[in-house]
Amino acid sequence: MNRRDCIKLALLALVLVLAAALAGRIDKAQDGAETQLVRDAVRSAAVTCYAVEGAYPDTVDYLREHYGLAYDENRYFVTMESFASNRIPDIYVTERGAVLP
Repeated sequence: MNRRDCIKLALLALVLVLAAALAGRIDKAQDGAETQLVRDAVRSAAVTCYAVEGAYPDTVDYLREHYGLAYDENRYFVTMESFASNRIPDIYVTERGAVLP
């Protein structure tokens, strides 16, 4: 194998490594965007509940039962912490199996 072939092989290896790294970043960004969509859906349902009933809900289950909130329960763990019925609850969405920082 001559010098030119070695350079081509090294460049090909570099391109493959960079492509794999970029694919990993894209997957991570997409997962973050999907988690944000679930969080936005929960928040929207909570705000709708407040507009209709005059109080924010206590649980995510209430939103699923009364406001049609739907998300992949096998993929996401969703919780809410309420301080008062007139304050929007803190909404937490975590992908199941994800490592928390």
